Amino acid sequence: MTESKWNQVGYVISSKYRRQIMRMLFDAPKTPSAMSKPNTDILISHVSRALTQLREREMVDLLVEENIKKGRIYGLTDHGEEVWIEARKQHEA
Repeated sequence: MTESKWNQVGYVISSKYRRQIMRMLFDAPKTPSAMSKPNTDILISHVSRALTQLREREMVDLLVEENIKKGRIYGLTDHGEEVWIEARKQHEA
């Protein structure tokens, strides 16, 4: 990781969508459709964008093969869990 943990914490808490995705994935791995309407108040486009952003920062990982187009399951990386634990503390403070 080239970016400091605190920069990444700030990055997560600066977006309600990233916070929601991290919170949901902290509970258990999920598909994008499980994280979007009608299950939550997030549109699938926001879920997809947040997942892409979080994957680029190595906080979220695709748990199935890249070539699978349906049933893509995402989960937090170990680093993502660490960032989320701190982000949750900062956001709730």
